[in-house]
Amino acid sequence: MSLKVPKPNNVQLFKEGYKASKRFCAVYHAHGLTIAQHLQGLEDAVLRNIQAVCELSDLVRTSFGPNGRNKLVINHLGRLFVTSDAATIIKEVEVVHPAAKLLVMASQAQESEMGDATNMVIIFAGELLKKAEHLLIMGLHPSEIIKGYELACTKALAELETLSTSSLPSPLTLRTLAEALTPAIASKQYGFEDTLSNLVAEAALAVMPSNPKSFNVDNVRVVKIMGSNLASSRVVQGMVFGREPEGEIKKVTKAKVAVFTCALDISQTETKGTVLIRNADEMLNFTRGEEKHLEKIFKEIADSGVKIIIAGSSVGELALHFLNRFNVAVLKVLSKFDLRRVCRVVNATPLARVGAPTPEEAGYVDVFETIEIGGDRVTVLRQLVEGDPGYDRTSEKTKTSTIVLRGATANHLDDLERAVDDGVNVIKALLKDPRLVPGAGATELELGKRVDAYGSGLKGLAQHAVKRYATALEVIPRTLAENALGGAEGNEVLSRLWAKHEEKGGEAYGVDVEAEKDGTLLATEHKILDSLAAKSWAIKLATEAAVSVLSVDSIIMSKPAGGPKVPQQAGNWDEDD
Repeated sequence: MSLKVPKPNNVQLFKEGYKASKRFCAVYHAHGLTIAQHLQGLEDAVLRNIQAVCELSDLVRTSFGPNGRNKLVINHLGRLFVTSDAATIIKEVEVVHPAAKLLVMASQAQESEMGDATNMVIIFAGELLKKAEHLLIMGLHPSEIIKGYELACTKALAELETLSTSSLPSPLTLRTLAEALTPAIASKQYGFEDTLSNLVAEAALAVMPSNPKSFNVDNVRVVKIMGSNLASSRVVQGMVFGREPEGEIKKVTKAKVAVFTCALDISQTETKGTVLIRNADEMLNFTRGEEKHLEKIFKEIADSGVKIIIAGSSVGELALHFLNRFNVAVLKVLSKFDLRRVCRVVNATPLARVGAPTPEEAGYVDVFETIEIGGDRVTVLRQLVEGDPGYDRTSEKTKTSTIVLRGATANHLDDLERAVDDGVNVIKALLKDPRLVPGAGATELELGKRVDAYGSGLKGLAQHAVKRYATALEVIPRTLAENALGGAEGNEVLSRLWAKHEEKGGEAYGVDVEAEKDGTLLATEHKILDSLAAKSWAIKLATEAAVSVLSVDSIIMSKPAGGPKVPQQAGNWDEDD
């Protein structure tokens, strides 16, 4: 008896309307199947993924290091960015390819964890996949490559622990902190690194808590004021707002502060009403009731000792009139984020109703003044600092410091702000783990050398992947040299570096981007040191991203849902945390 083979009855594997790769279209349609965008196998999925990731990696590779080129990015809202900061570039470039998105996620994890070395994650992961491509074409199975990469990553992280040459000294001083920041800031703003690192170190030390590990990056603020140049930038211990107070009072000292999140105005009724006015007296008395009510409220506030009001919303004209009469200064702060910071600085509770605050709800500030920076008038809220008349050592230290940045163009100021943010994040990372390793590509080259030696002693197919991992580590010094000196000279510098690393005690030799002698320098001697923790996270995340891409053998993409797209706010707009 013969077995009856059922005929295909137009059974659909996926929903209607999906696209398929050409190779599989013929096979599936021959059997009456409609398939989604389904790419699988070595050529269709793995190599295509590697190609997409390498494209992203090559995009940011030229922006790496002190001599990295700037990218001019115009985002979906038409906003213009001129930057060499990898985190900003990939945030503003909308990456669609699913495999490349894995890399973007890895670099975002590095940004949130360490705030530095985001570019290293993308470049290293891209190089790992380029090396894996050769092995795949030669016939090695992805699982062997993954095993080799994981072994090599474990070995590299273990060796990295032994490469630490020094650590951030304690107690912290302005000079030591600025020296530790200089390499990280130089990679973003080469030439301005000394000025910026001194500004960041000064701002951070002003708000450093007694236990440095609880240092909060939010306590260092940046205010950008157009005009002049970077040399005119300075640190103000307190908060600076780029606007003048609303009323006539511009300066107050040693005053109580009330913070309101609601509008300072006559409250509008929810229902509409009709008022019948019969004579002139009624006409004159019509608004007097409201005025008296408002005057009573602000008199209560003034009587409670409040001399400064911070308003989180609009300030009505009548309210302003009474506040001027009672000699109360008013400052409008429309950002919720800044309002929370002000509350922290003056130690006040934000109130959602207009009325006199209780003693616990009111804050206190030593100086509230309007000063002129360049052509702009700004308002400063600060506690007294050493050198001010009336300063008391036992009084509470200021909780926020502001770096006032000056520059000629808005784009340049934005880029300076990104460099400052990186510097503040590096301080946070170094306070958690103060160990430093040689920079300028020296650490990566030494790791490459040690991982290669480890791979030579392994048995099995995984050793090929371990050795490729070691060559991939070479991409960091190579990119630094190529971006600074050009491709041909970069190769020669790399050869000289390998020769110096083979010598005894040559672990700290890195790329000299200024090429004063032969393109190499002793990183420890020139104080070019990087955070060990940032390097460790970058290697870990780049390896994980590369392994994730290699372990994918099939991509199935759903048909995009119809209907209008959900509008997205730019970035983490006014996030609560």
